[in-house]
Amino acid sequence: MKEKVLRVIREHDLIEDGDNILIGLSGGPDSMALLHVLLEIQREIDFSILIAHVNHGVRGNEALADEKFVEDLAKELGLPYYSRTVNMDEYARERKISPEEAGREIRYGFFRKVLSKVGGGKIAVGQNKNDQAETLLMRFFRGTGLDGLKGMEYKNDDIIRPILGIERREIERYLSSKGISSRLDKTNLEPIYSRNRIRLELIPYIRKNYNPNIVDALWRTSKLASVDSDFLEQYARKAYEGMVKKKTKNSVVLDGALFNKEHVSIQQRVLRNCIIDINGNLQGITKKHIRYMLELFLEGGTGRRIDLIDGIGARIDYKGLIVEKRSISRVEGFVYKLDVEGRAYIPEVGLEVRTEVHPRNKIDVNMKDRFIKCFDYDKLQGELYIRNRRAGDRFVPYGMNGSKKIKDYFIDEKIPSDERDRIPLITDEKNIIWVSGYRTSDLYKITPNTRNVLLISIAKK
Repeated sequence: MKEKVLRVIREHDLIEDGDNILIGLSGGPDSMALLHVLLEIQREIDFSILIAHVNHGVRGNEALADEKFVEDLAKELGLPYYSRTVNMDEYARERKISPEEAGREIRYGFFRKVLSKVGGGKIAVGQNKNDQAETLLMRFFRGTGLDGLKGMEYKNDDIIRPILGIERREIERYLSSKGISSRLDKTNLEPIYSRNRIRLELIPYIRKNYNPNIVDALWRTSKLASVDSDFLEQYARKAYEGMVKKKTKNSVVLDGALFNKEHVSIQQRVLRNCIIDINGNLQGITKKHIRYMLELFLEGGTGRRIDLIDGIGARIDYKGLIVEKRSISRVEGFVYKLDVEGRAYIPEVGLEVRTEVHPRNKIDVNMKDRFIKCFDYDKLQGELYIRNRRAGDRFVPYGMNGSKKIKDYFIDEKIPSDERDRIPLITDEKNIIWVSGYRTSDLYKITPNTRNVLLISIAKK
């Protein structure tokens, strides 16, 4: 196993002389194998090993025993040791994320804090070939593209995975041959998380009924996807650099003619490159955001713009196609009465709202623009208003029977908290009609019985 891992380390430049390598050591078989194989490899490469352990606070005495096991091992080996105890479930509830996401955020945040104190370094984690197979299946079920099928990589920024290409059975043989003991996390044997269910139920079922070598098959898929994805990314980066007319810290201006010549696959990657250059990462950016930007740029029209998240937006002007990041100022509560036929400017968010009423047979109600929507005018109850959210707001999303809290809807749509007060709500005196730019109310949808249509459009001014 040592030779395999050493070959991967050299091939992918995972560890160099003088590196600080912090191992996230749970005490389980994978991390224990990682620790001991890196101790062997220290004879070939001159680097330092640090051990860090996180007690997630969810397994009581067993978690305390794991922590003691790792601490004692670090003392026995004479390695620097760092630990932290947290309440993972509480962290997940506060941020409305899954326990798995919470654990990941907590661990890597702690590991990076430790490394910053010792002058930097890399985080080594014990993910293996079986973990890769589980990751690919999870992403496939959620819906993913070519980049998602790459799975995890040997190196991702400051995270390295030296044993990623080693199967779990080989890891177990390595531990047995070396007489290395490890801790067993019993929750890994319970189908309580989606990853556990894939590991304990789905993969064994596939092995028995479809492909006994499913782990290797998924590994090959990840390698094939990685080759094609890397090529597309390199091509897209070159195309992107060729179409940039101007770049500053907070904005990128693209040549529209060159952008339009590229295939949609490359166009999407170009837009992601724009966001990375002005934002540093793609955190919170979804396929939906990229699609909105793409639609804007392909439809054209000088003066048009959209806002995404965290101040990131896109617009078109005479200079070209612009992706930019603006500072976000806090928006106080606002409410304005709207005429059913007229226009109004909303200074708090810099928007103009236009309202028109048309006979049903005189208007196309199937418009695709997310900022122009049609409603059954005769279902309005009282006056028409535009305002931002209030505590307790609810609406009936289009296509649903029951109502949903606006707060929960914003969370489900992954809209950052600092953006939520900037999203105008169109209401009458009883209900929210439209979460502008997002979802309309099912209560006011156009039906075969609709006689008059209220057309509402919102544009940046």
